Amino acid sequence: MEWYAAAAVLIGLIVGMMALGVPVAVAFMATNMIGTLVFVGGVAGMTQVVDNSTALITTFQLVPVPLFILMGSLFFYSGLAVRVFDALDKLFGRLPGRLCYLTVAGGATFSTMTGSSMANTAMLGSLMVPEMQRRGYNWRMSLGPILGTGGLAMIIPPSNLGVLLASVASIDVGRLLVSGVVPGFLLALLYSGMIFAQVKLNPGSAPSYHVERTTARQKIKSVAVDILPMSLVVFMVIGSIIFGIATPSEASAFGVLGVLVLAAVFRLLTKEAIKKSLESTIKVGGMVFFIIINSSVFSQLVAYSGASSGLLGWVTSFELSTLAMLLCMFTVLLLLGMFMDPVSMILISVPIFVPIVSYLKIDLVWFGLFTLLALEMSQTTPPFGLLLYIMLGVAPKGTTLFQVARAAFPFLICDAILIALLIMFPAIALYLPNLMR
Repeated sequence: MEWYAAAAVLIGLIVGMMALGVPVAVAFMATNMIGTLVFVGGVAGMTQVVDNSTALITTFQLVPVPLFILMGSLFFYSGLAVRVFDALDKLFGRLPGRLCYLTVAGGATFSTMTGSSMANTAMLGSLMVPEMQRRGYNWRMSLGPILGTGGLAMIIPPSNLGVLLASVASIDVGRLLVSGVVPGFLLALLYSGMIFAQVKLNPGSAPSYHVERTTARQKIKSVAVDILPMSLVVFMVIGSIIFGIATPSEASAFGVLGVLVLAAVFRLLTKEAIKKSLESTIKVGGMVFFIIINSSVFSQLVAYSGASSGLLGWVTSFELSTLAMLLCMFTVLLLLGMFMDPVSMILISVPIFVPIVSYLKIDLVWFGLFTLLALEMSQTTPPFGLLLYIMLGVAPKGTTLFQVARAAFPFLICDAILIALLIMFPAIALYLPNLMR
């Protein structure tokens, strides 16, 4: 079978089943079974798939996945997240548009604990939208910053999607996670600049209101009690990886331990919080591991059928520049994101893109972060951007998808600026990972 026919069979099966409403993981599993029978053949091929599947999910580099999920769940269900938000609220005082800045600061902080953009967006939306509406904020100002900041969890470590991408693309997990630190917080600064410009151009979009005065002593106490302990946990996770003190697996365990200790110190570690956190971890973790099995088998089928080598030869025959090829891949990811969730996008695109990236001699860590940024942007693009619908779920009644997309657009410009900066100055992403060497 020609490579293009093999690629059409494998990708067509997945897309066709997903179009019929088949769950992503089931669609990939069915495609793998059919692909194995067609390209490998017989019972021996199926037996080989089973043997490979066992080996794929017993690797040590996947240990951070359930631990990062557990850390974020404990942080959310214990109530530690609310304490951080309250402390940040006191720091902003009477700053115009303070709730928007609070969204960015709180969302960036929450990203370092959860690793989930969906959880980030849902929590920010449920906490901030009602308060912004009550204070008379324009719908653009109440929805846009949340949509922008919600996606930061894809980039700022610990990113669950980053761990999944690293496992599928065979990228060093620790280096990929660390590569998002500087770009993630740079993106948060760009979001803050966009908010400043919006408020400056239209002061009525974020009207001022009476805020209870907080003394300097109260602010210092709030930072010391509620924010600094969280910062210590973040350092335990990110700092220990950067400085080579711990592997990503060990760092994730330290993170869980840190959140448990803090929750116990603040008397927030209840049986209910532990129960909900464990339930969430089992549900999400089980789904992620099932997806990893199927994505890895799919990658092997793509290589075994000759689709990846054939595509590589076809693409390189055009003699496009590296920048043009990156823009093509970015466009593909953006288009896929209009119709698919990020996990499906990774499973379909990464096995095809990685050989091309290796041929072009692009740093895989840099490309991994580039992909995460493209995924983050794609989730806020209509008609089916996942974060748009999560935002619709917590937005006031009567809010339309068009309004949500319009509110997100200025923050997509910030994402595009960051991608341009990464292309011009790759060291923004690679400086910290290179320190780990």
